[in-house]
Amino acid sequence: MSDNKLSIKISIADRYYPLRIATEDEELVRAAAQRINQKIEQFNTKYSGQDTQDALAMATLQFVLSLLKYEKDDDTNQIITEIASLDNFLGEYLER
Repeated sequence: MSDNKLSIKISIADRYYPLRIATEDEELVRAAAQRINQKIEQFNTKYSGQDTQDALAMATLQFVLSLLKYEKDDDTNQIITEIASLDNFLGEYLER
């Protein structure tokens, strides 16, 4: 029985993590690990002398801030869509 899962190992901050993921997610998971490692490297270069835990914490903070901004923008877009729908409804109602 095939459950369409793939076993991979990814490296984040010089540590390896075995994962079992959906085959179609492999590219995204590897890209995410690569982006995390790039961000850690940026922090290590900019703030030499800090340990890896600090770089991981700052990378995490930046990624979550980006996510929250995206979610806020998405919520705003939903509100705008709903207002436009209501505006259309009211316009049609007033034309009757």
